[in-house]
Amino acid sequence: MRYRLTFIAGVALGYVLGTRAGRERYEQLKKSARQFTENPAVRNAAESAAHSGRDIAGKAYHSVGDKVGDKVPASVAERVRSLRDRSSRNGFEDDWGTTNT
Repeated sequence: MRYRLTFIAGVALGYVLGTRAGRERYEQLKKSARQFTENPAVRNAAESAAHSGRDIAGKAYHSVGDKVGDKVPASVAERVRSLRDRSSRNGFEDDWGTTNT
């Protein structure tokens, strides 16, 4: 019985000390992650990657529409044409991934 009680006390003490140390490490990681994301170079890189992704998606949208347009049912082809017409009237290729505020 004495060994069980010692074991349980050790587990309880280890749990308390481990959670305290774990919480401090978590806060440290959280702070460093926040500093990383607030870095202007990182933000610029993320924005340029998003912009490049939108450009590539627009090009893929049009090339797939051109190649597949006559091989799909008429109702789907009409929807693709209407999307293409709508995007060309707005003066830009693609509005996917942008927010309208």
